[in-house]
Amino acid sequence: MALLPLESNPDVMNKFIHLMGVPEKWNIVDVYGLDADALAWVPRPVLALILLFPYSDKFLEYAKQEAELIKEKGQTVSDKLLYMKQYVSNACGTIALIHCIANNADRLQLADGMFKKILEDSINLNPEERGEMLCKVNSNSEAYKLIAAHQELAMEGQTEVNPDEKVNHHFVAFVEKEGNLYELDGRKEFPINHGPTNEDTFLEDAAKVCKQFMERDQEDINFTIMALTQSD
Repeated sequence: MALLPLESNPDVMNKFIHLMGVPEKWNIVDVYGLDADALAWVPRPVLALILLFPYSDKFLEYAKQEAELIKEKGQTVSDKLLYMKQYVSNACGTIALIHCIANNADRLQLADGMFKKILEDSINLNPEERGEMLCKVNSNSEAYKLIAAHQELAMEGQTEVNPDEKVNHHFVAFVEKEGNLYELDGRKEFPINHGPTNEDTFLEDAAKVCKQFMERDQEDINFTIMALTQSD
């Protein structure tokens, strides 16, 4: 099963998250830089960061080394963190949004509907079972409605899209949970704990990790960063 790739376009993503029951005072906005001056322009509070980055050989090699080190040394992962695996091609944008919303559901005060029901159904599942929910869809399921919304919105703003075309970029989400900064990537073996953070420093702490992604792949300038934040 392959979806159309979701565009890194805040307008498209905002339509998607509002369809998912996120109140309209919360929005995805572009982050135009990672230095202090650029971050100062991002409205607060910031609940999550989304990074679109090159899915390159350099990234894959580093991810492999990172996983081996974590397996050797271990890491703390909050049992309140909701994480899901990605089994559907080109679904990384939707899964990044799911990670952002699911791990901030209380603060967002989600409306009743499609996504709230998916959360309720998946709360006691493991990451693999959550990922399989998007594979085993039927026309009566809430997951089907989510996939249908993805497909419809993926076509907005794009002149030509092909689900079978190789996509060279990948979305990942960063969230704060119980005082730690987590990287949530459905293609990895597990969440990555990047250390302590809090609501006040989350944006700056997540920006540092995004900088590390860029420093590891300096030949490629195709990085996009967006934040889930509250509008005035």
